[in-house]
Amino acid sequence: MAKSPEEEHPHKALGWAARDSSGVLSPFPFSRRENGDDDVTIKILYCGVCHSDLHSCKNEWGVSRYPLVPGNFMESESLALNAPGCVATHEIVGVVTKVGKAVMKFKVDDKVGVGVMISSCKKCDCCKQDLENYCPQMMLTYNSINHDGTKNYGGYSDMIVVDQHYVLRFPDNMPLDAGAPLLCAGITVYSPMMYYGMTEAGKHLGVAGLGGLGHVAVKIGKAMGLKVTVISTSPKKESEAINSLGADSFLVSTDPAKLKAATGTMDFIIDTVSAVHPLLPLLSLLKLNGKLITVGLPEKPLELPIFPLVLGRRLVGGSDIGGIKETQEMLDFCAKHNITADIELIKMDQINTAMERLARSDVRYRFVIDVGNSKL
Repeated sequence: MAKSPEEEHPHKALGWAARDSSGVLSPFPFSRRENGDDDVTIKILYCGVCHSDLHSCKNEWGVSRYPLVPGNFMESESLALNAPGCVATHEIVGVVTKVGKAVMKFKVDDKVGVGVMISSCKKCDCCKQDLENYCPQMMLTYNSINHDGTKNYGGYSDMIVVDQHYVLRFPDNMPLDAGAPLLCAGITVYSPMMYYGMTEAGKHLGVAGLGGLGHVAVKIGKAMGLKVTVISTSPKKESEAINSLGADSFLVSTDPAKLKAATGTMDFIIDTVSAVHPLLPLLSLLKLNGKLITVGLPEKPLELPIFPLVLGRRLVGGSDIGGIKETQEMLDFCAKHNITADIELIKMDQINTAMERLARSDVRYRFVIDVGNSKL
């Protein structure tokens, strides 16, 4: 009888997996592919927890392959065909334990990270522009099949094998646990800020939503010298936004009087809200030529009013994560400015409770699994 790909590549690993759409995770032994010439084997120490993990464990986007070890989402083809608007997010950090003979960038004991993607064609226009995240053949970290036929599993596990091109060097002065979410939240807001020109000191940036993405956007915006206003439906977040995160002001988006007073005052808005919400109030806050950039992923389409776009020559755009080069740039920028995520550190056996809390948005602001000190 022919051996399965996993039997052909018996690189044993331990993780936690969802077996069905109940989304409940439990211990799961499995096999990784062997370390090839261009590969880096990483002992995982920390792994961030993202809302996309919750969606995929429960098959809410209809493309999950069980058993499923989360810690990044699905391959890009599945995204395009079955789940329009969904994107992979996650954050794996650890130390190198083995390198292939062609690996020149890393050595054993280096601190490294793995973000959203683990493969792309390396030949298309996107890849040649260091925009591998937009490559039609980009492969995300879990719930996909590798080129050798083995299944890709995510970071809720003790180790991973990754092509050196998709491995990121972690700055020496950055804590591994609080730095891990930057591989998702950090690059998701940094990339549109760079592309859409949100880098001119003194300009006014609105950050809609103060969650895992939004709180990092505030920190990066302030480091770039921007005036930052947090836009939220929750008045109780005002003190946190201003006193803890350093925002300049706070705007309750459900207060018509305050919205009216702020009309036409912002140069840019990064919209991190993942729930269905109206765009008209946000568009009204923009100046002439203002830009509203969405990075949140609501499950249903949003209504886009055209009049405020035409009459104010405003732009509505979107942005995925970033390529490998830009992600490394983001990590170095954050290290220089002492930017990390605000996290709650959990052990692996607390993941089901964390998922329940995540579904209620009961986290400040990102769960990170202490994999290295967890019993798997």
